Amino acid sequence: MNPLEILKTAMANSFRSKLRTLLTILAIFVGAFTLTITNGLGTGISNYIDSQIAAVGSSNSFTVAKTDTSGNPASGPKKYDATTKVLAAGGRPGSTQLALGQADLDAIGAIPGITGVTPVTRLSPDFIQWNDHDKYQLSVSPLAGAQPQLAAGAPLDDSAAQPQLILPSSYVAPLGFADNSQAVGQDATIGITDATGIMHSITARITGIEQSALLGGGGAFINKSLSTALADAQGTGAPAASKSVWANVTASFAPSSAAQVNDMKGKLAAAGYTAQTLDDRIGTVKTVINGIIGVLDAFAVIALVAAGFGIVNTLLMSVQERTREIGLMKAMGMGSGSVFALFSTEAAFIGFLGSAIGSAAAIGLGTAVSGALARGPLSDLEGLHILAFAPGSVAGVILLVMAIAFIAGTLPAWRAARQNPIDALRYE
Repeated sequence: MNPLEILKTAMANSFRSKLRTLLTILAIFVGAFTLTITNGLGTGISNYIDSQIAAVGSSNSFTVAKTDTSGNPASGPKKYDATTKVLAAGGRPGSTQLALGQADLDAIGAIPGITGVTPVTRLSPDFIQWNDHDKYQLSVSPLAGAQPQLAAGAPLDDSAAQPQLILPSSYVAPLGFADNSQAVGQDATIGITDATGIMHSITARITGIEQSALLGGGGAFINKSLSTALADAQGTGAPAASKSVWANVTASFAPSSAAQVNDMKGKLAAAGYTAQTLDDRIGTVKTVINGIIGVLDAFAVIALVAAGFGIVNTLLMSVQERTREIGLMKAMGMGSGSVFALFSTEAAFIGFLGSAIGSAAAIGLGTAVSGALARGPLSDLEGLHILAFAPGSVAGVILLVMAIAFIAGTLPAWRAARQNPIDALRYE
C-alpha cells in the first residue's frame, strides 16, 4: 500500500467502533483544549507586557548604579572612605546606596557602546492643579526615554523649551476635565517645595493622556524641560554639592545584539557599576508568569498522556477484533511495515481529530471570553487581550498531541505487525 492508501484506510478504520473512538477523541479534546488555553493565556499576557514596555522605560538603555562592595554589615564594619558618598535609598529605613558623581558619569560614558548618560534626579512634586479645581498629589516617572501608550494626545517632545507632561488617565476627572480630549493642550500648575520649604509653581502643558497600563507606575511622564525646571526649583537653597550627586543614571546605547549588551554590562561591572536593562527589570514578572503557565501546561500534558492510554486501549481492542483481517492482508502480500504504518497512522489521525477540535474550541471560547473581559472587568487596561492565540503555538499543540498519539499507537501497531498470517486466519 502506498502512503495515500494507508492514510485513507486508517481514516476509515478509525470509526469502525464509533463510540469507542469518540470517547478517545473526547479525552484528547480535554487535554488539547487545556493546553491551547494555557498557551493562549501566556501569549496574551506576554504580548501585553511587550506592548507596555515603553511605559517602563527605553528598551535601549541601562539603569546604572554604583556597585556596593561593602558586603553584609553582620560581617563587620567597613573602613571609612572620605571620597565615597552615600545617599538614602528606598526600602527599609536607614538603607543607603553609593552616590554617583560627575566622574562616574564620565567613566560610564567612556564605556564602548554607550551613546549617552543622563542623571536620574529624584523629583518630589507636591501637587498638580488645573485652573481653580482641587489640588492632587503627583508623582513623576524618573526614567529617561519613557514614552507610554497614549489614550489621547501626542508624545512628549524632549527638544521643546516648553515644559510638558503626560498624565495618567486616572487624573482626568479629578482635575476637572470632562474627558481626555479636553485635558490635552491645557496648562496645569505643578507645585514643588525647595530645600528651604518655599513652594514653587511651575506651569506645564498637558500633551497627552496615558492609557491604563499593567506596568505603569501611576505617575506622570515629563519632558526634559519640565524635569530641569522641577529639579532647579526643588534644589533651590540646597548645598551646591548635593546637586552634583545622583543615585542612578540612565545610560543609552544603540540597538545591539544580546551579546553586545552583555559585553557592555560586563565592562560596566568591571568598572564598579551595576547595570540593568528593561528586560532585566521585568524579567522577574515574566519568570513568574511563565512558571504559572508551565504548571498549567504540565496538567494539560498529564491529561494528554492519560488520553494516550485510551488510544492504546482502543487500538489494542481494534487489533484483536481485526486479527483475521490482518492475517488476510499479510497473506495477500502486505508487509509488516505497512501493517505497522496503518495502525500508527490510525493513532495519529485520532490524535489529530481530538487536538484540532480541542484547539478550535479553545480558540472560539477563548476569543469570546477575552473580548468580554476586555469590554468588562479589564476595560481599564486598554489593549489587554488576556487570551491570544498564535498560529505557531496552536500548530505546536496539534503536532505535540499527534506525536503523543503516534507513540501511544506504536504498541498496538507493533503487535499487529508481528501477527503470523496463518495463526491470524485461524483466529476465532
